[in-house]
Amino acid sequence: MANQEHDLPLYEKVWLKRTFQRVIDTFILFLLLLLLSNRVFSSNTFTFPCFLLAFICESWFTFNWIVILNSKWSPAITITHPDRLLQRIQELPPVDLFVTTADPVLEPPIITVNTVLSLLALDYPTNKLACYVSDDGCAPLTFYALVEASKFAKHWVPFCKRHNIQVRAPAKYFSDVTIYKNEDSLEFRQEWLQMKEMYDNLSHKIEEVTHKTIPSQLDGEFAVFSNTEQRNHPSIIKVILENKEGLFDGLPYLIYVSREKRPQYNHNYKAGAMNVLTRVSGLMSNAPFMLNVDCDMIVNNPKIVLHALCILMDSQKGKEVAFVQCFQQFIDGIKDDPFGNQMVTAFEYIIQGIGGLQGPFYVGTNTFHRRNTIYGLYPHEIETIIKGKSEENILIQQFGSSKEFIKSAAHVVGGNGYSANDITPSNFIEAATQVANCEYECGTFWGKQLGWLYGSISEDVPTGLNIHRKGWRSECCTPDPIAFTGCAPGGLLSTMIQQKRWASGLTVVFFGKHSPLMAMLFGKIQFRTCLSYFWPTIWGLRGAFLVCYVAVIAYCMIANTSIFPQGLGLWIAISLFVIYNIHTLLEHLTIGLSITNWWNNQRMCVMRTTTACFIGFLSAMLKLSGISDTVFEITEKEHTTSDADGNNADAGRFTFDESPVFVVGTTILLVHLAGMVIKLLGLQPSDSGNGSGIGEFICSTYLIVCYFPYLKGLFGRGKYGIPLTTICMSSVFALVFVQLCRSNIMS
Repeated sequence: MANQEHDLPLYEKVWLKRTFQRVIDTFILFLLLLLLSNRVFSSNTFTFPCFLLAFICESWFTFNWIVILNSKWSPAITITHPDRLLQRIQELPPVDLFVTTADPVLEPPIITVNTVLSLLALDYPTNKLACYVSDDGCAPLTFYALVEASKFAKHWVPFCKRHNIQVRAPAKYFSDVTIYKNEDSLEFRQEWLQMKEMYDNLSHKIEEVTHKTIPSQLDGEFAVFSNTEQRNHPSIIKVILENKEGLFDGLPYLIYVSREKRPQYNHNYKAGAMNVLTRVSGLMSNAPFMLNVDCDMIVNNPKIVLHALCILMDSQKGKEVAFVQCFQQFIDGIKDDPFGNQMVTAFEYIIQGIGGLQGPFYVGTNTFHRRNTIYGLYPHEIETIIKGKSEENILIQQFGSSKEFIKSAAHVVGGNGYSANDITPSNFIEAATQVANCEYECGTFWGKQLGWLYGSISEDVPTGLNIHRKGWRSECCTPDPIAFTGCAPGGLLSTMIQQKRWASGLTVVFFGKHSPLMAMLFGKIQFRTCLSYFWPTIWGLRGAFLVCYVAVIAYCMIANTSIFPQGLGLWIAISLFVIYNIHTLLEHLTIGLSITNWWNNQRMCVMRTTTACFIGFLSAMLKLSGISDTVFEITEKEHTTSDADGNNADAGRFTFDESPVFVVGTTILLVHLAGMVIKLLGLQPSDSGNGSGIGEFICSTYLIVCYFPYLKGLFGRGKYGIPLTTICMSSVFALVFVQLCRSNIMS
């Protein structure tokens, strides 16, 4: 019996049956192919330029649907067994925890503090954990907040473990939990109130210094921040918490890292910060597994490390798994997702579907990595035995010149087991400072073949793609309760900034040397996995094709021509439109979302694709052509402890500024309003039997309805109205478009 229990897997992969969804998805593909066929065989009834553009765009939409269908086709979830892990593993391995933040204004330190506190309180031996916080803003405020949080952690971590608290981010815990007088003991109620008072004091301290330029006089431990600038400062590494005795029930290590930045060096955004954390942690703790989270991703399941290790340490399938990806839900999300950024259906259908292939792609946060994978090893690679001078020279060329780091890297690359408590972080401050300097990576493999890859502001997808290219698999980790919760962008502008950054970075990946196609042709990416990687990497291209299609429809309304066939062909298009919308509505209702949520996501999909994704695509094209480089824009994180609806008067309301994304959106709206007016007032030129009909009218009306928030913004005031300069610019662009359409008619 004991042997049978030992043979049981630590995790199981369960494929989900979604037959009805497969049938409808396939039927939609059939309708798309039927529409294309009908267009080809009735091409003589259309003007050639309109026909060609419409055919190209609809061919793209068909290919895009094939990508989505492929991604959704084989959904799978994992079931982990932490109890078996604890019975089987005598000594759990160390795990390094990475938290990244870059701007104390857009990412308030109190958010980072809550993430760090939730990590320090994980249900895992504290002497096996080391938490590294990367501050790319070199902000004394962030360091001050972490120092104060470390004092609170000495009370908070024991409290969580003593009472088996699930949500261990204090802001979330105290906003959700009230004291139940009939159920809780007097001792717990008193301790609860004491902890809440301590956290309130911590919050007030951080809030007070947030409004100051510096948290205190820059002396003592803050002296290193004297004469520093955000983009021009030396490396700063501080050990805030240290478990020198290696106590099982003590506190984990907490290390502050701000890498060196100089104006003459490219810092490679988040990828550069992650590579510095990898090297610093390699010196100080060198854990075989690493978890990286964004500063707003709090732990929702304190046993998540055990769940992830069930996958990574499974004796049968775990050796092939490079990373374990956990997916977040969003706390305090606005009801019904008015900005379409909570991505619930994407995680439920597409990401789970990709999980049934070679594994999910790396999304940049909530991910457990093998250190040897980040160091460039292939699965089942023969363990390297480091010996002789030539091997050391090879490691120096790959990993850099630090002798201490070479020693730790050799330990990992050589396949040696992890060591137990024989490293003290404070002994490696000087060496860690060296590997965090700007010049350290020059001439090495970092960012090219090792670590997080450079070349795109979306570092996650090419990094994960490079790992899959080597033959590794990845797995989703979907425990109950979910592993992490985070903050969705709270407004329209922050949503657009995020989408534009993703579209720009992913477009660069699609056309670059780390593209999915190259990985399949010259690596070990499976065909269907390659196709699934197209889903994120063509976001920018979607914007370009949809804008072209929208422009063609507007042209047809103004010029009184048609792109939709008459008779049966028209009913194919209408059936496709109706069935697709009913299908997506059912997908939302099936997982408990509302009709309002569905509509918000439908209209935001149109708006963000034709604005943010389109601008992101143009930005990527400028970068790829060498005309200009892309700018990394941080998404603002909003700290709130209110309920999901929030008490914020702006919650769910559309606000505007002079951003280019709003110029594009307003131009599209004005062009289609002009086309609608021209049609309804009979100002179109006479047609020759092929004038614009019901198909163009439905498309234009649907687009205007999707852009209704912009229509309200034309007449709104203050931040709820579109700025006059944006309206003027958009009016000029719309007028030029209309004039070009009409002049083309005259000619």
